[in-house]
Amino acid sequence: MKTAYGDDLTVTLDGHVATVIIDRPPYNHVSVGLMRDLADALEDADRDNNIRAIVLASAGKAFCAGADLVSSDGIANNGMGGINALYDQAVRLFSVETPIVAAVQGAAVGAGLGLALVADFRVAAPEARFSANFVKLGFHPGFGLTYTLPRLVGEQRASLMFLTGRRVPAEEGLAWGLVDEVVPQEHLLAAAQRLAGEIAENAPLAVTATRKTLRGELAAAVRAQTNHEHAEQTILRATEDFAEGVRAVQERRPGNFQGR
Repeated sequence: MKTAYGDDLTVTLDGHVATVIIDRPPYNHVSVGLMRDLADALEDADRDNNIRAIVLASAGKAFCAGADLVSSDGIANNGMGGINALYDQAVRLFSVETPIVAAVQGAAVGAGLGLALVADFRVAAPEARFSANFVKLGFHPGFGLTYTLPRLVGEQRASLMFLTGRRVPAEEGLAWGLVDEVVPQEHLLAAAQRLAGEIAENAPLAVTATRKTLRGELAAAVRAQTNHEHAEQTILRATEDFAEGVRAVQERRPGNFQGR
């Protein structure tokens, strides 16, 4: 059975595992609408007692190239309200109680990295790349990443990713704990579904209770952190460096930043 949520999201069910596929070509950029549809789909899965684990995947080359901050119809085109609305949906994602396995086939950049970190586990293809590239745009990290990334890989490695904006390949991510398994591209979805099935075969009430204990007040912590991130992003969006960062991204070159 396949269910559509909006134009860019489908959910299929196989046994106790739901597979959610994002298909928003060419780069699966997140939008408020897409994140709302995703949150709706995951909350529906929470309410379905037959679903015990979720696979989050996407079509195309990139897992998710982040939020479109620079085009004329991008998420920040009309000011910072769109970004704050995006973070409202992010909190809904972190509030989901069903375990999630992400299948990452390519770039998970910016908000795309944030989306990958919504999941409990990440199965990645060798071609996967993880990047918190906000400083290359003259911007502050968002999507709760300043909370979730250090929690996953430690403060030192998170700082390295945040302050350099470098891309971390799948094998390095595996050594860091950012990735849980690396498999060939052609076996990626099956491997993620296999891990989700391994979770789903266990007692669901025990899995949910254990996950709640491990995650603690994660959604509330993300909400508090996105409030801070949004405030910093609002300040930086008004700078000359951000304008230069936008131009640099559009022109595919390093930014010539002046610190103002």
